Amino acid sequence: MSRTTATVAASLPDHWEELVTTALLGTDRRTPPGAAPGPRAPSALLDAVAAATVRRRAGLRPARPAERLRPAPEDPRPPLPPAAARRLAVLLADRPGASGGGRRGASPDLMELLPQWLQAANAHGYAAPPHALPALLDAARGRTDLRPAALRFAGPRALWLARLNPDWRFALRAAPGGGPSAPDLRDPQGIRRLWQEGLFAERVTLLTALRSRDAAAARALLEETWATERAEDRLMFLDSLRAGLGPDDEPFLERALADRSRNVRATAAELLSALPASALAARMAVRAAACVAVDRTRDVPTIVVEAPHECDAAMERDGVAAKAPTGRGERSWWLGQLVEATPLGTWPGRLGGRTPEAIVALPVADGWQGELHAAWCRAAVRQRDAAWSRALLGEPSAPEAGGPGAVSLAERARLLATLDAGERAVWVAGFIETHGLSEAFQLLGVCAVPWAPPLGRAVVDALNIARDAGSYPWSFSGVMGLAERCLDPSEASRLDALLAIPDEPEDAAPGATSYWSEAFQRLVTTLRLRGAMLAELAPEEPAP
Repeated sequence: MSRTTATVAASLPDHWEELVTTALLGTDRRTPPGAAPGPRAPSALLDAVAAATVRRRAGLRPARPAERLRPAPEDPRPPLPPAAARRLAVLLADRPGASGGGRRGASPDLMELLPQWLQAANAHGYAAPPHALPALLDAARGRTDLRPAALRFAGPRALWLARLNPDWRFALRAAPGGGPSAPDLRDPQGIRRLWQEGLFAERVTLLTALRSRDAAAARALLEETWATERAEDRLMFLDSLRAGLGPDDEPFLERALADRSRNVRATAAELLSALPASALAARMAVRAAACVAVDRTRDVPTIVVEAPHECDAAMERDGVAAKAPTGRGERSWWLGQLVEATPLGTWPGRLGGRTPEAIVALPVADGWQGELHAAWCRAAVRQRDAAWSRALLGEPSAPEAGGPGAVSLAERARLLATLDAGERAVWVAGFIETHGLSEAFQLLGVCAVPWAPPLGRAVVDALNIARDAGSYPWSFSGVMGLAERCLDPSEASRLDALLAIPDEPEDAAPGATSYWSEAFQRLVTTLRLRGAMLAELAPEEPAP
């Protein structure tokens, strides 16, 4: 260091910002601090900057070392069988093709098999191989439908990894206990602290998790702060009470009927109407029963309807929306809400002791049948009443392709969801046998997997009939995809006869025969692959 530099370094404090400003403006316009104007000013500035740089670097104190990364937690679950681990690697390595063509060829879609593989692995209680966790998290990141099963399979190590990689932070939000401040549900103080201080998403997650473990404790936590919550937050918190809803929730929900928010009041009324023994359900039953009766003076007993003439304050408090949607009559709108919220057990006593089937079969006067039956459909779904759902669905072979109350496929699907899996499969099989596959896609979506034998046979037979008729094969691609995922793998051997290429009918769509051949080949190959997957995941029998 020169004498000038040493002098500058000793005499000047470390005014870094001032030196930078001088350099930007130039020494002709601004003299460096402690230096004389003139031709030596640039050199003095550089010397001062050099000295300040050395001082800044040499003056840094050593930082505290970062805390050593804690090891990933142990996963106590048993490891995958080797064949299943290899299969998982293949499934995770598969990616959808970049081609936008409509034909998929005869090869199985491995990514569509991953959800079933995860479900089976979780059912056996296996732990994910550590080396597969990054690919598993990447797959779950791209497909939200995979996340619950993928995170359950990945276990605690997935959360450990997610805290290190921002791309996997979704796992912290989706997995129970994944949040950085999520407390142990056995820690009352931690629960209370997070409920009072946490972010909204953390509080919703906490309330949902606590509700599944201790419904009363979750409700008590919500009651403590209910009056101070924002309306939109109250609505979300109230919705979490659907899980584990029971009679003990009624007093709180009754108070929520007086809430300032219309949406909160409506949600509270909906939840109360799902409790057939609640006071609100009883009030609705009185109102609805006054509107619906049987006229026995006619040649055939007939249901007559006298819809409400007004929506009074008490009805609004109980969740009846006074303003009808555009194109809907006010009286029919009010009637539908009353009937929907009325316990279905009200109607046999009110309508002559008849069964649900007999009630649905009664004629309804003055064009009220559609409105009344549609409201009964919504009530059956809300109250999970299989007897009424069965009556409203009617016979699957009915000419109108459903019962009188089921006016759309979506409504039929919701009614079917209230039946047990076996009955559901038999009903949909009968529907397909009568009406074919074109109307059945939504109904197939609510059937348990793997499909029961009657349903599987009905689907395969309908596909075979469609092929022989020369139908456009692309219109059945959705059903074929469902069949690949939902048919019982044991059906593969029965389908071998479908692999032969038949003669192409004269009026068939161009290329239809080869498409159908590819589709059936893919179906059989996929079923056999699913069977192999399940066998690989089965625990090995101990040697005798």
